[in-house]
Amino acid sequence: MKLKELLSTATLFFLFSSIALAQLSPEQKSAKDQGLIFYNQLKSVSATPFLAIAAEAGDQEAQYFLAESLRKKNHYMNPESQKWYEAAAEQGDLYAMIQLGRNTDDLCKKLENCATEQKAPIEWLKQAQSIAKPKAENGDAESMYIMYELTVDKNWLKRAADAGHPIAQYWMGITEMQGEGFFLPWQRQESIEKWFKASAEGGYPKGMREYAVILGEKKDMEGYRQWNEKAALTGYASSIFEYGSDLAHEPDLYGYPLDIVKGYALIYLLKELDGGGGMQADVKDQLHKTSSKITSKQIIEAEKFAETWKATHPPVSFFPEKLSR
Repeated sequence: MKLKELLSTATLFFLFSSIALAQLSPEQKSAKDQGLIFYNQLKSVSATPFLAIAAEAGDQEAQYFLAESLRKKNHYMNPESQKWYEAAAEQGDLYAMIQLGRNTDDLCKKLENCATEQKAPIEWLKQAQSIAKPKAENGDAESMYIMYELTVDKNWLKRAADAGHPIAQYWMGITEMQGEGFFLPWQRQESIEKWFKASAEGGYPKGMREYAVILGEKKDMEGYRQWNEKAALTGYASSIFEYGSDLAHEPDLYGYPLDIVKGYALIYLLKELDGGGGMQADVKDQLHKTSSKITSKQIIEAEKFAETWKATHPPVSFFPEKLSR
């Protein structure tokens, strides 16, 4: 797969695209896009007002992620977040149905502010399964993955992975890396590598990063550099940090030519991740280490490079799971 195709695929994952029933104005679309950027940078508070603009206009995707932002901000499903989950679910959003189905109401009961439910949680789960299962049995990979989320049946996860779903492939690699499944010792590692390679080639940034790590452990430095850079080019924060650190030789592990300006710039770019994710301490520490190798003039050049990168590449993102806990 060509790099351009990889980036296009990764961008689709970044936006978590779905068919919205509402036709947004340019201003509403811009607000939605900004809200998704903040959401994917784990800035739920910042994302909320932007997503609300598109959600109020009837956009299904914005309604779902507004509900997610409100739930994360409040640490439970309060009446407002439930309202937006239900709005998205009424438009057929299976992820919203699953979140409504998982709702236990424990905290809202303690706070005595539970919302009146349109349906019982089990009814939402049954509705989601009634929609997803026929599609899954007809070969739709995402529906297979949704069936896995609904049933926790590992067979659905593997079927989704076999059907080419990059996130399912990533989770197959993760679960096998954690010891699931029965393998001879050398077969387990081969299977893990197979899944991460498939996920990487399918455009999933987290799969790219895991595959790069495996290649690095095998001393395939060229392969590591190739996939580490591809993951960074999608905007994946962890890979940008690693790519910048490698270019600045902090440390020099994978044979990158020293490029102190670009390395410093990529680390500097991550200063905008001042919400969740716990990356700021590492960014501050790495900039401090790198500053001993760079002149004041080069720092100015690096900051300009960071601005150009931001304007010409996908937004920096942690790529959080769409169906969060």
